[in-house]
Amino acid sequence: MIRTQLRSLLFSIGIGILILRPSVVLAEETSGTFTLIHTIEAALKANLGLKRSKEEVNAALATKKARTTNFLPTFSARYGYIRRDQATNQALIGQGGQSTNVIINPEDEYNFVTSFSQPIFTGFALINQYKIASLGLDVAEISEKLTRQDVILDAKNAYFSILKSQKLMAVAEDTVKQVNAQKEVAENMYQVGMSPLNDLLQSQVQLANDKQRFITAQNNLEISKSQFNTLLRRPVNAPVVIMDILDYTPFDHDINYCLTQANQNRLELQVADLEVQIADKDYELSKSNYFPSIDLTGNWTRRGTDWDVDGGEGIADKKFWDIRATATWDFWQWGRTRYGVKEKLSRLSQSKYRKEEIFDNIELEVKQAFLRTKESEKNITTIEKAIEQAKENLRITEERYKEQVSTTTDVLVAQTLLTETMTNYYNALYDFKIAKAVLYRAMGQEILE
Repeated sequence: MIRTQLRSLLFSIGIGILILRPSVVLAEETSGTFTLIHTIEAALKANLGLKRSKEEVNAALATKKARTTNFLPTFSARYGYIRRDQATNQALIGQGGQSTNVIINPEDEYNFVTSFSQPIFTGFALINQYKIASLGLDVAEISEKLTRQDVILDAKNAYFSILKSQKLMAVAEDTVKQVNAQKEVAENMYQVGMSPLNDLLQSQVQLANDKQRFITAQNNLEISKSQFNTLLRRPVNAPVVIMDILDYTPFDHDINYCLTQANQNRLELQVADLEVQIADKDYELSKSNYFPSIDLTGNWTRRGTDWDVDGGEGIADKKFWDIRATATWDFWQWGRTRYGVKEKLSRLSQSKYRKEEIFDNIELEVKQAFLRTKESEKNITTIEKAIEQAKENLRITEERYKEQVSTTTDVLVAQTLLTETMTNYYNALYDFKIAKAVLYRAMGQEILE
């Protein structure tokens, strides 16, 4: 009895572990503090676009290998049955002038043929198809690297957006606390007749507005966290705790350095160059119909009047083989080949123009990212000096208000000035980090900071 109860207890514990295990795993996945490096690694691991890019590389590799097999001979076999309405006879005159009917095609005939075919010359079509497939593999591999760079940028953007939203929410929360305290002071002073009703009303209105801004800041933070979780393919409502980064490294390079790095590193330029080469090979491929094609084929045949194809009456030669070389040339197609060549030549010109367009857009992208980075960097140094001044201004104004030297309007203006200063500082700080990440992406660099 005791053993039975013990087994039932152990069985229940095992079932409970199995049921709770997904929750435990989920808790492990959603707990812990994310650093920037951890965020980037998790995004690269989870991103579906990057997985699609890897599959595209596998597909391009398979296409290249398939094109390689076109240079090799192909082997085939076929088994057939022929039913004629009647056997075909032929009269043979033998010695003595006697005529004898001989079956030359039996009523039932079975045949088994084994064949091979080897292309000898295809107007350079096979070699160009192989080169196109090889270049396609190169494009797929570079596109995978491009996707990786985009994911890194998205991870940085999501990370710094959360930090920015957290700081702005904290500023909004502090503002609500400060204005609420000011409202209480104004209410007390109004009750004892030391300040007019207008001061109290101003404080109440300002408090309502700041509470609304705080709610908006909370929602912005939740949206940033949801975007972060979506990027990492976590549950959208999973808690997010990330390591704060308040320090920053100035960007010391000039625009010429950035442009040079972009010209050297941007993978889009390599893809555009490969697309020009593909279009060129496609153009050469279109001219293959100007040439004849030569193939070598061979057959080994067995014939018979029964399913085992082992000869029979009317089968003169039950097995034989043949090899033939065939040249085929469609020398008149009403300009079809010529028009096709013109089309591919235009496609080649398009790819060259596209490469130049990509180059121009990259330079513009680098210039814009550089200017935004420098703008945010200058804003940081400018606003850093104003923070302590705004705090001191608010402190002095509040003391003057308590002594009835300044008004509620002065206090609220000072509080608004401090709020705007702190908001501008955190906007500048994290906008600088995001802008620098965009600039690194524009230069084609994978710098994880």
